[in-house]
Amino acid sequence: MGFKAKARKHKADSGESEKTRKKSASKQGEIPCGVKSCDGFADKSLGGRSLSIDNAIDVWGSSGYTERKGRVRVCKSCYRKWKKENKSEDTY
Repeated sequence: MGFKAKARKHKADSGESEKTRKKSASKQGEIPCGVKSCDGFADKSLGGRSLSIDNAIDVWGSSGYTERKGRVRVCKSCYRKWKKENKSEDTY
């Protein structure tokens, strides 16, 4: 029996069950994604990132995003899309 299995066993003995423990509700973001066609959230805790305006223009065009403080805040899925678009470019 590993240490995680022992910990689960002792939690059950102490009277704490899965139902009585507070589970965190799905996190709601505060910062919306900067891509106009996306409804996601760009919070750092949800995997959001910040791209430069030049990088955003390459993928979404000059009017497909909104900027904040000279950068474009994007959600995790939009960042992955940008990453795949720029994967073949050599930036060395």
